[in-house]
Amino acid sequence: MRYADGPGTQCEVFVQAPVERVWALVADIGLPARLSPELQRVAWLDGADGPALGARFEGHNARPNMRDWRTVSEVVELAEHRAFAWAVMDADGRFGDPVSEVAGSLARWRFDLIPEDGGTRLRQSVVIGPGRSGVILAIEARPEAEEKIVDFRLGELRTGMTATLEGVKSLAEAES
Repeated sequence: MRYADGPGTQCEVFVQAPVERVWALVADIGLPARLSPELQRVAWLDGADGPALGARFEGHNARPNMRDWRTVSEVVELAEHRAFAWAVMDADGRFGDPVSEVAGSLARWRFDLIPEDGGTRLRQSVVIGPGRSGVILAIEARPEAEEKIVDFRLGELRTGMTATLEGVKSLAEAES
């Protein structure tokens, strides 16, 4: 798969807890920073104190062999107890020109919650691009390896999503 195709991936888990409990966890932007191997910390911006359509938050990320970087995300979909989605922008120009518009996002993330058998089917997904990211830098250095680079990055993202989903599952079920 090529970067220009808008590659993505998803993971899901069944959580033996009501949708309302799972929602409270996934709507907390600080939770993934406690569970993800890449996202280190987050904070709401512009006076926001929780998820709302158009609300923005910054994320600080780290990966081995890369300098840490900051992103700014904007909530692009919010349906209580059903869906929470945000677009991630390179506001500081870490990977090219600074981006503040959703159309130039380097990734779009979302959680979907589906009531199922007294619990919740929780799905996390991501689509990378179209904006510049570290993936683009790697592709520019080795264009002949684009598909391998994209596949490798999607694998890293699946690893992070699995850790996040298993953490949510553990926390939600512990509260039962």
